[in-house]
Amino acid sequence: MNNLRILNRNQLKYLVIIAMLLDHTAGAFVAYGTPLYQAMRFVGRLTGITMAYFLAEGYAHTRDKKKYGMRLGIFALISWIPFSLYEKGKWPTTQFGVIFTLFLGFLALWVWEQYQWHIMVRMVAIAALTMLSLYGDWFVVDVLLPLFLYQYRNDENKKFMMGMIFAAATFAIFVIMVGCPAGEWYNIGVFMVPVIFRYFYNGNGGSRKPFHKWFFYVFYPVHLMILYLVKTFI
Repeated sequence: MNNLRILNRNQLKYLVIIAMLLDHTAGAFVAYGTPLYQAMRFVGRLTGITMAYFLAEGYAHTRDKKKYGMRLGIFALISWIPFSLYEKGKWPTTQFGVIFTLFLGFLALWVWEQYQWHIMVRMVAIAALTMLSLYGDWFVVDVLLPLFLYQYRNDENKKFMMGMIFAAATFAIFVIMVGCPAGEWYNIGVFMVPVIFRYFYNGNGGSRKPFHKWFFYVFYPVHLMILYLVKTFI
């Protein structure tokens, strides 16, 4: 099935950005539970778990982990205002966006690699970061899944297995939180991610132009702010 591996990292990244835009647009403007709402948010389920995969890859391949972490931290802070306005219509709130969760996931990866620390110290620190992620979007999964994907980065079968386990756990969280009524069957879309990475992603980065690295960081807060302003004033 290697001939199906047609997506490089940049292509998959832009696919996920489109999925995120569809998801947030549906959440803001499309009537809940309608077929259009379901379809747009089904595609949108690609976003959160895919970012966990990219975080694990980014951590493994970055030339400067300090700059990578600072970039995540800065944009997590920048995104706080538009995410709060989009979700709650006010700021400040105790809710942060997905980049905040990814920043915590980065810290969890860094903590795990501090092998000079006792294993219990590292586990307690990661547990604390996981608890903090409850204030972010795609909480828990975008902290813990990158850890397993990073550990198994050279074993496609184990990565697929962990992806499916975390997709199931994410779906279970959605069921527990909202009861998964008929209007929210779209949440099964989380299972698309490990399948895409296992059978359609070729592992190549694509173009190394800075635009591709920075586009998501800028697009995330900007599109949330635009959606909020359109919903509020038009």
